[in-house]
Amino acid sequence: MLFIFGGGSKQRDLGPGQTRTCPRCHNTTVWSRVAESKQVSLFFIPVARWGRREFEVCGICGTAVEV
Repeated sequence: MLFIFGGGSKQRDLGPGQTRTCPRCHNTTVWSRVAESKQVSLFFIPVARWGRREFEVCGICGTAVEV
Protein backbone atom coordinates (compact mmCIF):
# COMPACT_ATOMS: atom_id res chain seq x y z
CA MET A 1 0.00 0.00 0.00
CA LEU A 2 1.35 3.42 -0.93
CA PHE A 3 0.50 6.62 0.97
CA ILE A 4 1.52 10.03 -0.27
CA PHE A 5 1.49 12.65 2.46
CA GLY A 6 3.13 15.98 3.07
CA GLY A 7 3.26 18.95 5.37
CA GLY A 8 4.26 22.54 5.38
CA SER A 9 2.88 26.03 5.42
CA LYS A 10 0.54 27.65 2.94
CA GLN A 11 0.28 31.37 2.27
CA ARG A 12 -2.79 33.08 0.85
CA ASP A 13 -2.98 36.64 -0.45
CA LEU A 14 -5.81 38.65 1.16
CA GLY A 15 -5.39 41.80 -0.93
CA PRO A 16 -4.09 45.26 -0.07
CA GLY A 17 -3.41 46.24 3.51
CA GLN A 18 -2.67 49.57 5.15
CA THR A 19 -0.41 52.33 3.90
CA ARG A 20 2.67 52.14 6.14
CA THR A 21 6.22 53.36 6.40
CA CYS A 22 8.57 50.39 6.41
CA PRO A 23 10.95 50.19 9.39
CA ARG A 24 13.62 48.56 7.20
CA CYS A 25 13.66 50.48 3.89
CA HIS A 26 11.85 53.65 5.12
CA ASN A 27 9.53 53.82 2.08
CA THR A 28 5.82 54.58 2.42
CA THR A 29 3.69 52.16 0.34
CA VAL A 30 0.51 50.11 0.50
CA TRP A 31 1.45 46.79 2.07
CA SER A 32 -0.13 43.48 1.01
CA ARG A 33 -2.03 41.40 3.57
CA VAL A 34 -1.18 37.67 3.75
CA ALA A 35 -2.62 34.76 5.77
CA GLU A 36 -0.40 31.79 6.59
CA SER A 37 -1.32 28.44 8.13
CA LYS A 38 0.40 25.10 8.60
CA GLN A 39 -1.20 22.07 7.00
CA VAL A 40 -0.93 18.31 6.50
CA SER A 41 -2.08 16.75 3.24
CA LEU A 42 -2.83 13.20 2.17
CA PHE A 43 -2.79 12.43 -1.56
CA PHE A 44 -2.44 16.19 -2.22
CA ILE A 45 -5.70 16.97 -0.36
CA PRO A 46 -5.40 19.15 2.79
CA VAL A 47 -6.51 17.11 5.81
CA ALA A 48 -5.76 19.43 8.75
CA ARG A 49 -4.80 23.09 9.17
CA TRP A 50 -3.63 24.90 12.29
CA GLY A 51 -1.61 27.90 13.45
CA ARG A 52 -3.27 30.55 11.29
CA ARG A 53 -1.72 34.01 11.46
CA GLU A 54 -2.07 37.17 9.41
CA PHE A 55 0.63 39.65 8.55
CA GLU A 56 1.36 42.50 6.15
CA VAL A 57 4.33 42.51 3.78
CA CYS A 58 6.19 45.53 2.40
CA GLY A 59 5.96 45.54 -1.40
CA ILE A 60 9.47 46.92 -1.82
CA CYS A 61 11.78 44.98 0.50
CA GLY A 62 9.55 42.11 1.75
CA THR A 63 9.61 42.93 5.48
CA ALA A 64 6.67 41.29 7.28
CA VAL A 65 4.79 42.70 10.29
CA GLU A 66 2.25 40.54 12.15
CA VAL A 67 -1.19 42.13 12.44
